[in-house]
Amino acid sequence: MDSPDSTTPLFWQCGARHRLDLSHRGEIVGILNVTPDSFSDGGEFVNVDAALAHALAMLDEGAAIIDVGGESTRPGAAEVSETEEIERVDPVIRAIAEKKPDALISIDTSKAAVGRAAVAAGAGIINDVTGLRGDPEMFQAVAETRAGVVIMHMQGTPRTMQKAPHYGDVVAEVRAFFEAQFETAIAAGIAPEAIVFDPGIGFGKTLEHNLTLIRNLDRLTVAKRPLLLGVSRKSFIGKLVHSDDLADRAWPTVALTSFARELGVPLHRVHDVKPNLEALRMTEAILGSARQG
Repeated sequence: MDSPDSTTPLFWQCGARHRLDLSHRGEIVGILNVTPDSFSDGGEFVNVDAALAHALAMLDEGAAIIDVGGESTRPGAAEVSETEEIERVDPVIRAIAEKKPDALISIDTSKAAVGRAAVAAGAGIINDVTGLRGDPEMFQAVAETRAGVVIMHMQGTPRTMQKAPHYGDVVAEVRAFFEAQFETAIAAGIAPEAIVFDPGIGFGKTLEHNLTLIRNLDRLTVAKRPLLLGVSRKSFIGKLVHSDDLADRAWPTVALTSFARELGVPLHRVHDVKPNLEALRMTEAILGSARQG
């Protein structure tokens, strides 16, 4: 993967209005769950006013993207209908777009109809935890809306993914998945510069699978497209720090952000924007100094 101090241009095209330059610095994706049952903040932002206030706070702290989710993807989560998911996310996206017209908004969904509705409401990115496999219409939806897209790897579904996940070589298999989905996406008319990949930490992986992928993030680059990493407050961190308290996962998340940035990962999806952004900038400063020295 291109290192943080690389001179190779690296852009993420997210619709007609947004072109994110990731050539020299990473960016934070702030998580906004408007669900009653998400593992970390379920129920906190189901009200539009509360959701908008939190989105604005994350933007003020330096988030480059707000990722809005209307269906929990935690292990064992119940499915939500298209209609209900749209009813949850549409007013929130519209409120953010009205208050901050230049804000880059992402929709966290695996449903094409929800993705289309979100883009119509003001989103520029479709973040699909199924890697465009959950809905046969999703490839076409991304291509037609010209949205940026996050293609994530997941073994199984949110309902089944943590039931004895198994890999022969987790790094090779995740990379092969990225390669296959990239080819299919291009054939469907999705622009290469619109694509970002996410290894899906915690989605159909054991603790050791997660750690192996994190150690080898620099081996997961496909077609010179950037990676997005989502590790914020996840349960594998709790196992490592021997705590079920979500607050105890905040600083280990910051450590992972810094480590991943050193391996070249530019996009980091987190709950706590400010400390993770500070970790990004400090890591980039150190790596830049090392390069100049």
